[in-house]
Parts: sequence; structure tokens; C-alpha cells
Amino acid sequence: MQTSATNTKPILASINSTNHSKQSSISALSTPKFNRTLLNKAITYHPPKNGCRRRLCSVTSQTSRRLSSELKELAPRSHLLANSKRVSCFHSYNRKKIGVKRFTSGFFADKSTFPLTKNLPDNTEVRELQVPHASVGHEEPHAASTTWPDGVTEKSGLSIVDTEAERIEFENFLRFEIPSHPKLHRGQLKNGLRYLILPNKVPPNRFEAHMEVHVGSIDEEDDEQGIAHMIEHVAFLGSKKREKLLGTGARSNAYTDFHHTVFHIHSPTSTQVCEAEGDLLPVVLDALNEIAFHPKFLSSRVEKERRAILSELQMMNTIEYRVDCQLLQYLHSENKLSKRFPIGLEEQIKKWDADKIRKFHERWYFPANATLYIVGDIDDIPKTVNHIEAVFGKIGMENEAPVPSTPSAFGAMASFLVPKLTGGLSGGLSQERSSVSLEQTKNLRRERHAVRPPVQHNWSIPGSYTEANPPQIFQHELLQNFSVNMFCKIPVNKVRTFGDLRNVLMKRIFLSALHFRINTRYQSSNPPFTAVELDHSDSGREGCTVTTLTVTAEPRNWQNAIKVAVQEVRRLKEFGVTNGELARYLDALLKDSEQLAAMIDNVSSVDNLDFIMESDALGHTVMDQRQGHESLVSVASTVTLEEVNSVGAEVLEFISDFGKQSAPSPAAIVACVPKKVHVDGIGETEFKIEPEEILAAIEAGLKEHIEAEPELEIPKELVSSENLQELLLQRRPSFVPLDQEKKMTKVYDQDTGIVQRCLSNGIPVNYKISKNEANCGVMRLIVGGGRAAETAEAKGAVIVGVRTLSEGGRVGNFSREQVELFCVNHLINCSLESTEEFISMEFRFTLRDNGMRAAFQLLHMVLEQSVWLEDAFDRAKQLYLSYYRSIPKSLERSTAHKLMLAMLGGDERFVEPTPNSLQHLTLEQVKNAVMRQFVSDNMEVSIVGDFTEEDIESCILEYLGTVGERRGSEGPQKYSPIIFRPYTADLQHQQVFLKDTDERACAYIAGPAPNRWGFTFEGKNLLESVINVSAFGEHLKSEDQHSKLENAVQGKLRAHPLFFAITMGLLQEIINSRLFTTVRDSLGLTYDVSFELNLFDWLKLGWYVISVTSTPEKVHKAVDACKNVLRGLHSNQIAPRELDRARRTLLMRHEAEIKSNAYWLGLMAHLQATSVPRKDISCIKELISLYEAATVEDVYIAYEQLKIDENCLFSCIGIAGSQAGEPVTASPEERELSGGLHNVIPVGRGSSTMTRPTT
Repeated sequence: MQTSATNTKPILASINSTNHSKQSSISALSTPKFNRTLLNKAITYHPPKNGCRRRLCSVTSQTSRRLSSELKELAPRSHLLANSKRVSCFHSYNRKKIGVKRFTSGFFADKSTFPLTKNLPDNTEVRELQVPHASVGHEEPHAASTTWPDGVTEKSGLSIVDTEAERIEFENFLRFEIPSHPKLHRGQLKNGLRYLILPNKVPPNRFEAHMEVHVGSIDEEDDEQGIAHMIEHVAFLGSKKREKLLGTGARSNAYTDFHHTVFHIHSPTSTQVCEAEGDLLPVVLDALNEIAFHPKFLSSRVEKERRAILSELQMMNTIEYRVDCQLLQYLHSENKLSKRFPIGLEEQIKKWDADKIRKFHERWYFPANATLYIVGDIDDIPKTVNHIEAVFGKIGMENEAPVPSTPSAFGAMASFLVPKLTGGLSGGLSQERSSVSLEQTKNLRRERHAVRPPVQHNWSIPGSYTEANPPQIFQHELLQNFSVNMFCKIPVNKVRTFGDLRNVLMKRIFLSALHFRINTRYQSSNPPFTAVELDHSDSGREGCTVTTLTVTAEPRNWQNAIKVAVQEVRRLKEFGVTNGELARYLDALLKDSEQLAAMIDNVSSVDNLDFIMESDALGHTVMDQRQGHESLVSVASTVTLEEVNSVGAEVLEFISDFGKQSAPSPAAIVACVPKKVHVDGIGETEFKIEPEEILAAIEAGLKEHIEAEPELEIPKELVSSENLQELLLQRRPSFVPLDQEKKMTKVYDQDTGIVQRCLSNGIPVNYKISKNEANCGVMRLIVGGGRAAETAEAKGAVIVGVRTLSEGGRVGNFSREQVELFCVNHLINCSLESTEEFISMEFRFTLRDNGMRAAFQLLHMVLEQSVWLEDAFDRAKQLYLSYYRSIPKSLERSTAHKLMLAMLGGDERFVEPTPNSLQHLTLEQVKNAVMRQFVSDNMEVSIVGDFTEEDIESCILEYLGTVGERRGSEGPQKYSPIIFRPYTADLQHQQVFLKDTDERACAYIAGPAPNRWGFTFEGKNLLESVINVSAFGEHLKSEDQHSKLENAVQGKLRAHPLFFAITMGLLQEIINSRLFTTVRDSLGLTYDVSFELNLFDWLKLGWYVISVTSTPEKVHKAVDACKNVLRGLHSNQIAPRELDRARRTLLMRHEAEIKSNAYWLGLMAHLQATSVPRKDISCIKELISLYEAATVEDVYIAYEQLKIDENCLFSCIGIAGSQAGEPVTASPEERELSGGLHNVIPVGRGSSTMTRPTT
């Protein structure tokens, strides 16, 4: 089974750990906010994962963005909304939005500021762009309504002109429509099916075809809750025509949310495979036709998917999901969005038969209620239209009432401008569909809703103040931190004119200032909050624009946290942004849009398509990236400080003027709080809070004295010209020979374009000039050691030290704020992280305005003049203490934590540092633990970007070459041995029970594996003996020339350092496919199962992990089934077609990512690292040929190195529920390993109390 995920990490990437140590990125810690789109996300299936989905005992980015107690860099909130929370068929749907995940600049990776210059366009000529554009009428089915209540209008912009003629000309300009995408072709068949076609060359020879059916959970009647999701499962996985695409290199997926169901296929344009030989577009369209309009509702498939969805329902039901459900229920309490979550209701899912499901399909799945999107390497538009007409043209014509063709516009600046404003400003006043009888519905079924989703909202309108509902409190034992959300809800403002675009720009400037002020000013002290964020974003799924103030804090600080947040909102509303802030953020947005325009030919098809679909849902006009930049430049010169502050103040009135008659009423105020909190010296105590106390904290913030924001001096450079010249004279940097025998100071590989250099201070450097991302560059410093180098006397020192460095954020004489703003002005995004075996620092920068030089200056200062602060150290310890205490409140984390401790004998380097370890650390210890790894010959710097050879070598010499030489006193980094625990039955098969109101279950199965280069924890070097090994079958001896050639190719693979990396990657794909087919599809024991390999580079070991979710009554059977699949590769031998499919998947992934600078950065890692001696340029040059050479026998050689017998395999089952039964008393050793975790009760393997009825 193919997956839709594209793993951006190459097979050679070493910095691929998602260990929680990754949270040590240089990033202001923020904790997740309410993620509304988690509830209206697509809910689908999870076939086998390609690549490692998650490391055992690690924190995935997807999870950490929601879990308030986890340490993780968070993308700006719009990132979460853009990517979020559709549970896609294959569990890895997350996709980027154009412009959203671009340069979120700053020294701290979660900053959403946009850096650029202060040269604003003074006399921008506004010219009419002669390109076709379309408009969306109010009857457009996917556009949210923009109708405001009678008598309510938005305030118009302030005039910035002197004469009446100029005023009229300016007003006419603002009313002028922005241009629409010149290459976007739209059409409609006679049966009402709408289609959009966009030629796009990235990736080459591939295309995306998405069928969007405009039906979702919001269209379900009271007895149909979850049926749209059920149809998605049955239709998609029941399609035989889709299955025929599996061997072609195509990947497919599907998802359901509030307002639509989408089936999508990513496919090559042509293939030579069997039945599908030739042009694949007609084949793909035929598959989509069957899936959407002609599914077979076989009872057997319905039962399979029923089991899968019930398992999925329990898997999704984490505390984060429940929090989001609560928030959404209060935010949309007046309409069906509050109670139509796509996953549905368990009791109803269990009852539906095929006939019930078929009737819902007949009501909603017809061509006039669907839109087809095709984006990709397609040049012949008329031919594509002919294919569409041939496949879909005659469907439903016998009963369809043709829908008038209404061209729709799609908004470009939606995700283009903002992390904080994902796309303009839109909303919908629409009529909520009342329940109707089946007969009435049948009569209406050929009509599309004029507005999606069809719900009515209660808007938060200025001047319409009503007594606000009291704050709602959701209290749960699994919550760790305090959080409160204040919501304001308004209609979506469609971005169609230059005036609309101008308003979006001004709001973005205003909110950027607020975000930076809060997260930077308070980071330098000990803030009362963990995170404060104000988000203003459109939601096509909900049909509205929501402004959300989210405050997260430790429970003991919640009142001060609210007070400070309200105080800062008031300060910005009352005094506005400063002239410096206006110049800074306007300049940043212009530079960012300019950068995006330069990359117009490098945007992937799926990014373009996702952007168009979201813009379509919001009713915005779609521009291409170049048009977007030109339009932004046109309005930027008209922006004034007064107007920015006026427009921005309106966004904040529901907070700053809370309680006033003139202010908009909050749509809801919701606090999510723990039931118990930890108090030092006392332990767990009950947490009490009342709605009146929350209101009192808000009122205290409203009364607090405020003063205007002072202007901050921003450094133009971190290393002055004078200091640089002095360093150059003093240290005289130069390039030295890489190899003392060949005496070559520069090694250039023509095939890859990679250059290898070494500086006189001992720092090795690799770089590659790439035009794939115009005017962009990435740089990574890798330092060997990581957490593995921690000593028994200073457990946790490296991870806490890295976090301390990031919390402080100071270098030299520059404050954290100054460093942040330096990054803002130069479009630099920097992150620092520690993994099990490395510390790495990564920079993303633009080549414009000396951006690369600025990034090198920052790296120089970090290496030379890092400042270690006591208060930053205290914050870092407190963060990890909070993180550790949150483990027992997560079923997955507590289960994985227990397994890792058992498997690695309690080795704390691979789990979270305990409170005891944190208590004994000192600032000097953590500083030494980090800095002793930063020695010259233990570092490596790699750079990829659109620079010239002269510029890159100048930066390398001037800023890296002048770093003082540091030699390690003990030679290469060393680490204490890592030992897998010997077999003991009580620790190898464990269980934990988590007290919870709802039932869930998960399990992890793990065991030893070699590392990427064939070394094992037992000290074996497997590569030395692999050439003569035959682990499977007998070779057929042949003397013909073809056989000799095949043997030579196979011999080359077995002698290559990458043998185990290649074969283990293929093995992972094969096992994942079998797990899905057997455990999920055939046995119905799980919704989500995956096999992952954790292959280290420096550490001489690895491990595999199977993770599976299930129900409490099925989880033991699921674990047994997973073990059977893992051990069954000999009895059920690997077929050549399985290997071919795995090979094709990995090569396609490589092909898709090869144009990414970040991917090349991963490929280049460790080329000159002394800690990874087997890595050389052949590992990159010969990657494709090595995959192609691999045979089934080679894969079995890798398989034999996995320790899968019962004496080597470790498992841990976690079950959450309200009744624990009588827990088995834990042994002293077990209590020690569990690190004093509370609320997690170890139980014996044979305990019958683990099976309870599902509710």
C-alpha cells in the first residue's frame, strides 16, 4: 500500500532524531494553543508509513504542537491552521501552505516576524495587469459568505492624499480588483462538475489530481454523525481501480472535514507498468471517478472500515483532542460545528449498514457537488479537458439540473502574507440547514449549498455588546498546564481588491509587533506565562475569521499570566506600533513576498494546489507569486502609521475594551486546567478555579498602568568591520589540505556539485551552489557528542545546556531583543537542537541584502561569544521539570518512556532528565558539557544555496576562519557504553495503566538493530563479513555475461558503506506494508501501526520500533499480530514485487526532495566528520544505483541483523481507562526505573483487569 507522505529526510541524514531534546532549539518556548482545525480535520486511514514516523520515546512535532507541557518549537499559529489536523488516510497528510512556512525569522525558531529593510517604495507605479480575473458571487458554493448584519460596515481606510482629485484616484485604486492567476484554467461540465487545471513543473513528470466533494460532517443528520467519514474510508479503500495504480509510483490519500471530502492522487505523468502503460492521467481520473461517484458498498469492506474507524476514534481521543473539542463546542455553540466532529459517534458508527451509507452517498456525491483540481507537469490543456470530459462528462446527466457556471476566484495572499493571517479575512453569514425529511432531502440533493459550511454564526460585532457568557472551565486529570482562550468571531473578508489586500497587510504588521513584544521582552526575564499568542486567521472549514488570545502558564502563575497578556494587548491598542516597528515589519513582508516571487518556478504542485483549494473555500482571488509581490508593493507605499494602528486596534478591542458597551463581545472564554498540580514540598494538591477569578484577572490587566513602547536600537551587524579586520590580521585564516597525502585544499565533485574545504583552525566545511531555491540558503553546524556524551555525574547536562543557550539568546554585548531584531531585519531563521549523538545549529537565510553574511556573523558570535545566564538556566530546568511531570498524563509517552528505560537499562541519556538529575545540575556543569563538544575537529559546517563561489568562500574564511581554534584535550568525543538489558521476563514485557475518563490503548515493540554503517552494540562490524553472506536461498550459478554483470553490481552494493542503510530502508518499507495489510486491513486490530528503524551514525547501535494503537480488548492481540508479521518474513518470503514497490517508493521520495536545499544539507552531513569515518562522497553519488542494485537476498541479510527473538524483544502495552482493577505491586527495580512517575500503574502481563468494555 502506498503512502501519501513524503519524508524530507534522506537516508543519510543524521540529524533525524525527534527525541524531545530536539525541543532545545533556539526558540522561545511556547506551548500549544487551541487548534480548531484538529476537530474539522480530515479523518482517514493510515496505511504503512514510508520512513520513520516517530522515534520511540520521542515527541513528534504534530503532537507537541498541541501538548502544552511539551518542549517544542512551535510554528506560528497560522502554520498550525494551515497544516493541521486532518487525519489523513496515511497519517502523514501534513502539507505546507505557500508562503506560510517560509522565513519565520528570528534567532528563535518560533518567531513569526518577517525580516527586511527599511527602504519602503515611495513612488510605486500602480499599473493595471492585463490578465484575466474572475469573481465569486454569493452563490459560489465553496465561498464563505461575507455579508455583515444590516447596518454594520467596516471602517474605510484613512485618506493619505491632499487634494480631492488625489483622494478620488486613491479610492478608485483601492477598489480596483487584484489580478488573478494567468495560468489557472477553469471550466465546468454540463453535469455541473467544476474543474481547475494549473500547469506546474515541480516536481517534473508528476501531477496532483484531487477530487473535492462538497460534503462533510456538517451535512450529516442527527443519526448520521460520522457517515461522511465512513464513506470516505469505504469508497477509497474499496476502489479496485485505485489499487491498480499502486505499482505505478502513484500515491493516494483522502480526508474528511466539516465542509468537504477530498480524494487525491499524486502520480507520474506516464508509466511503463503493465496495464497502466502510457499516459496515466486518464487512469487516475478513472480511479477518482470510481471512488467519488461509483463506489461499491460491499458489506465486507464496510465491516473492515467500521473496525478501523472505531479503532481510530480511540486513537484520536487524546487529551489534546478532547481539549480542542471543548473549545470548539463553546466557540460555535450556536451552530452544528460544535457537535458535528468528522470522526462521528461510536454508537452510531456501530449501527449503520451498507444501505444507510449508500443513501447518504446518493444524496451528496454527484458531479454538480464536486470540484476536480489538476496541478502538475501538464502542458496540453485542451487534451486534459478532453480527458476530464471523457471520464466524467456523462455521469448523472439523466437527473442532473445543470448548475449555472459561476467562475470562482481564489485568494492568493491567504497563506502568502501571513503566518498570523492565513489568507485574508473572511467569514460567512449563512443559513444553517435545518433537519429535513429524507424525501425533502432527495428533492434537494442536486443543489449545492450557496455557502460552505452551511451554518449561522453569532458575530462579535463592535457596538453590539451583550452580556458575555461567563468563562467556561474544562478540568481534567490529564492536563498539566493552565491555558485560557478568548475568542472573537467575525465574517470572512474576501481579498479581491487592492483595498482588501492593504487591510490584510496592515493587520499583519500590527500583530507581528504584538507577537514580538510579548515573546521577546518577557523572555529576558522570568515571565509568568509559558506562552502568549494572539492569532487572527480565516477558516474555510468553519466559514469565519477567528481572533484568539491564548495564554498558557504554570498553574501557580495563571493570574499574572492573564494580567500581563491583557496589559500588552492594551499597550499596543492604546499606543500602537512605533515608526520603527512599522518600517521593520512592512519591510519584512515586502522582502518575504519578493523572495517568494523569485521562487515562482520552484513551488511544488501540491503546495500550489492546497493553496488554491483553501483560497477557493474563502473566496479570495488567486494570484501567482509574482503578481502577489507586485500587488503588495503597490499597496505598501500607501500604508500610514495612523491607519495601521487604527485597523489593528479593531482586532484587539474585544480584549482591550472588554466589558465596554462599544466593544465586541467575545464569542467565548474557555479555560482548560488540571485537576491536580504539583506543589514543592507538598506534592499533588487539588487545583481550584472559578469563572469569577478569571474575569477578575482580566479586569486586573485592564486596570494596570501602561506606558508607550520605547524604540529599540537594532544592530546593523554583529561583527563590525573593524573587529573583523582585527581578527583577520590576528588569526590569518586560510584553507588547508584536506588530505595530507594529496595536499588538495579544495575537493570538488562534478557529479554532485559538492565542494569540500578545511579551515586552518580545523573546522571542515562542505558547500554546494544550487539554483533550486532562488536567493535562498541553508547552513548547518553539526557537533559530535550530543546527549550520549553526558556523564553519570551530570545527567541531562547537554540537553539542559542547549536549552539554556537558547533561552538566553544573548551573544557578546547584544541583548536577546537586539539579536532577534537583527534576524528579523535579515530574514534569518535559526534553531539549535540536541539529539542523542549530536548538537546542531541550523540557519535559513535569504541572499538578499547581505543575508548570508549576517547568518555567518551570527554563527561566529555563537561560537565565539555566547553568553550563559543564570536566569536562562533556571528557566531551562523548570521547563524540563514540567515536561517530565507531564509524562504520566500522556498514554503514549508514559508507555514509551517505560519501554526505553527497560530496554536500555535505565540509561537516562535516551529519556527525559529526572527531577533529581535536574536538581543537581549547575550552570557551570551544563556550560562545560556543551562547550567541550564545540572543538574544531569535532565540528562540521555545511551550506547549500544560491550563492557564488566568491561570496561563500569569503564568508567561510572571514567568519568561520576567524573562530578561535579549539582542540579537545581527550581527542574524539567519547561516551559510556550503551547496553541493551539482558533478558528478564518481568521487564521485557510490561504494561502501564493510565487513569482516564475514556478508554484507549497503545503498545510499543522494540529491539536491537545495527547502526547505519553496520556496527552493533555488541562490537561487531557487520560490513566486513557481509560480502560472502547468503542469508536467503541459493545463488544460481551462471557464466553468461548478464549474470556476471548482475553479480558485479550486487558485489558493489555489499562492499559499499551504505549497504545496511539501503537494505534497512527497503526492509522498513516492506514490513510497514505487511503490517498494514495484516494487522490493520485483514485482522482489524488497529487503525494505526508502523515499523521504524532508528539507525545512528556515531553511536554504534540502533533499534527498531513497532508502534500500534488499539482498543483495550484488542491491544494484546494486536501486539501478537505485529510480532508475527515481524518474525514471518522467512515463512512468508519477500516477493520481488514487494521489493520493487519499496524501491520505487524510496527513489520517488528521493527524486521529489532532491531539489530542496534542506534535503541536500542532510545528504552532505558528516562528509568530513571524524566521528562518521565511513561517510564519503560516494554515499551521495551512488545512492540511486545502490537502491537499484539491491536484491531480495540483500534485504534478508539486513533482516537477519534485527534481534527479533523473544529474548531480545521488548514490549510495553499502555491502557487508559477509569478502572484499574487490582494493580500488581511493582518491584523495587521497576519503581526505580519508572523514575517516581505518578498516575502510571504498572500491571502484570496476565492481568485480566486490562480488558474492559468499550464505551
